[in-house]
Amino acid sequence: MAQNRDRQRQGGNDAASGDDASANGSAPAEKVIPRLKTRYYDEVRPALVNELNYGNIMQAPKLEKIVVNIGIGESISNSKALDAATGDLQAITGQKPITKKAKKSIAQFRLREGMTVGIMVTLRGDRMYEFLDRLVNAALPRLRDFQGVPTRSFDGRGNYSMGLREQLVFPEIDYDKIDKLRGLEITMVTSARTDQEGRRLLEMMGVPFARA
Repeated sequence: MAQNRDRQRQGGNDAASGDDASANGSAPAEKVIPRLKTRYYDEVRPALVNELNYGNIMQAPKLEKIVVNIGIGESISNSKALDAATGDLQAITGQKPITKKAKKSIAQFRLREGMTVGIMVTLRGDRMYEFLDRLVNAALPRLRDFQGVPTRSFDGRGNYSMGLREQLVFPEIDYDKIDKLRGLEITMVTSARTDQEGRRLLEMMGVPFARA
């Protein structure tokens, strides 16, 4: 009997400790699903199936990854350029970039094989959806006289690339802390079979294409 009472008291103490942990904020936070991810599965995918007459919902195109890269050819003469560009890209994407190396030497540009010529990040899953959300709703609207992104930049297989002249369009970048303006290239890789399907997918995801 005494042992049972001890176990009950111990259980009560454990429960109280769990309540205290929750109250102190140490309980694991609930994961927030990106709104564009929810939008794709709840709205975009069913709409694509109906609009493009797919026989199976799994045939609907989807966004597979987004690749963001910055060229840093000036790192040949400026050793701090790589660190500065890496910091900018990591702030924009929330992911640590990897370096891109020169595949061959070019004497006239003082470029040697193996030298770092760029950095890139490949985003998938939740980070991909979060980045696209910030791109279309925060960064692009900050462009001066913005009329939409060009429609001619598809590659024939449903993948789309676009360029930005400066990193300052992203709110994460502090103007007073950058060393220079740098352009970015963003490639959206989809599972679409044609450019038309890829464009319709991206349109429904909020990418603001310019009117023809």
